[in-house]
Amino acid sequence: MSIYWLDPKQPPIFPPPEWALDDPNGLLATGGALTVEWLTQAYSQGIFPWFSEGEPILWWSPSPRCVFMPGDLHITRRLRRQIRTVPDLRITLGTDFDQVLQYCAEVPRHGQYGTWITEGMQEAYRALHRASHATAVAIWSGPELLGGIYGVSLGQMFYGESMFSRQSGGSKMALAVVDYLARQGVWRCVDAQVENPHLMSLGARLISRSQFEQTLHDAVAQPSTLKVISEEFRLDAFLQDLAT
Repeated sequence: MSIYWLDPKQPPIFPPPEWALDDPNGLLATGGALTVEWLTQAYSQGIFPWFSEGEPILWWSPSPRCVFMPGDLHITRRLRRQIRTVPDLRITLGTDFDQVLQYCAEVPRHGQYGTWITEGMQEAYRALHRASHATAVAIWSGPELLGGIYGVSLGQMFYGESMFSRQSGGSKMALAVVDYLARQGVWRCVDAQVENPHLMSLGARLISRSQFEQTLHDAVAQPSTLKVISEEFRLDAFLQDLAT
């Protein structure tokens, strides 16, 4: 079966996700554009862009889907202690989006050459952030950025795109904040997209496409409380939650 070509001059209408290929798993379509309209339409259906420099835009919807439900994240005693002992700990939500995005694109990763977070993709996610459809968690020790995660947020659904560490455990600290927000009701599901051993070791689970689409539909339909929580986020409440 061939994949579908999307005309960027036409409205963003995607084929049904169940038409995605089995090999490579989830490849659904090519073409389209990386505008806010195209991206929000895609993510609301569980479809995301993923391609390398020099390739056309490729759209994916893999099955099974790798996700974290609220409370799934394995927060070890070591990680709890590490977070509580960070000197001059600060956590920001959304305000340091550009820095987190840039580090995710630039931090070297084992076995990976280059990045899929190209200049075009960075601009696309910046536009989503300006439209209040993307956010980032940043972990700081005073002026030093330790790690972070960014992703797309629609309704009560969070689609994790990438995370990074500049200090050991930095990305896990950011993921712990994401899990905390999910348990506070901000997000009903955290989409991790494609499984890998690291994600599974942290507590991610695999669900079928039908399960994912039902979860997605219910979550996206709910009003977002992210802005309110971001403005009222209390570090002491997060740390107290870690201690329980």
